[in-house]
Amino acid sequence: MQPFNLDYSRIKEKTVTGRYVTNVEVDKFLNLYSKKFEIEEIGFSVLQKKIKMVTIGTGPKKILMWSQMHGNESTTTKAVLDLLNYLKEPSDLAKTILKECTLKIIPILNPDGAAAYTRINANEVDLNRDAHDRSQPESRVLRAVYDAFEPHFCFNLHDQRTIFNVGMNQKPATISFLSPAHDEERSISKTRGISMQLIVAMNSLVQNLIPGQVGRYDDSFNHNCVGDAFQMLGTPTILFEAGHFEDDYDREHTRMYIFYAMLKGVETIAKAEIEQYPQHLYLEIPENSKLFYDILIKNADQIVQELPKNSDLGILYKEVLESNTIKFIPFVDKTGHLDDYFGHKTYNCLDENDAKIVKANKKLLNCIS
Repeated sequence: MQPFNLDYSRIKEKTVTGRYVTNVEVDKFLNLYSKKFEIEEIGFSVLQKKIKMVTIGTGPKKILMWSQMHGNESTTTKAVLDLLNYLKEPSDLAKTILKECTLKIIPILNPDGAAAYTRINANEVDLNRDAHDRSQPESRVLRAVYDAFEPHFCFNLHDQRTIFNVGMNQKPATISFLSPAHDEERSISKTRGISMQLIVAMNSLVQNLIPGQVGRYDDSFNHNCVGDAFQMLGTPTILFEAGHFEDDYDREHTRMYIFYAMLKGVETIAKAEIEQYPQHLYLEIPENSKLFYDILIKNADQIVQELPKNSDLGILYKEVLESNTIKFIPFVDKTGHLDDYFGHKTYNCLDENDAKIVKANKKLLNCIS
């Protein structure tokens, strides 16, 4: 199923793929379309890398988006480029969006973190815990754009780890949404309620594509988080979390679902259809849990005799940057009886074939031995 009567493969930006996305790749894209988009340098990172912003559309409804606030969270950056590709092509919906909305998009807010493939910036600060102090140049750049633009909506674009599942179900949280809290009580203000309705609109579409694989992110209040801070300032803000899809560690499938979600969100704003979506349905989206391992090995004591009887191993991947490529290195996170956990890949060493697969995987065997 391809919503909006479009061929996603045609608008997908194929020059930017994989998990390692930096200014180098994004700048090549932006340079190709400098006549289609308004592109400006809005500031510099700690290491003096340029932070750029794209403006598209001329309408009165103002939407601010930013991605790679955490440098190693690149899926939404890829989806943003797909969205720009869609909007520069002629279609009735694209014309409506550009007429009704003005979008300002920061593809990479943390270019130093992107280059180093780290969550933090070059001063080892998490920018999403710097909204109040604004101690970092990247934080000040985002806030300056926010203050000058005075957006009506904010899209805060992130990735989440492979550990997340939906509710208590054995389905990965391929996308998670959050309408951030604006106070300790997590009450529902008018603007937070609008954020919830917009999430309901996006969820109504995405559930048709990945049923049961959409979660609701934890809404604990933290005034240092950017989403909470902008919600406190009265701007409906939505957190997007791009997560895991089966066998999709490069997150090329997930980027497509994020693209569709963003497009649905922008369409709903452009067509003034938010009131069609009941706020209470937001709370029916199951909350995320953290019950997944990348690899779950049941009865691992069958091949690692030092382990206690009936021991399971929960294995996660560490993402390591090597020669501009992300390598996924397994490590044992937990040992014990892991009956309540799921694996993106599960092997039971009581099964002869599964045991052979584990023994034949040198990286995996080295990790557990």
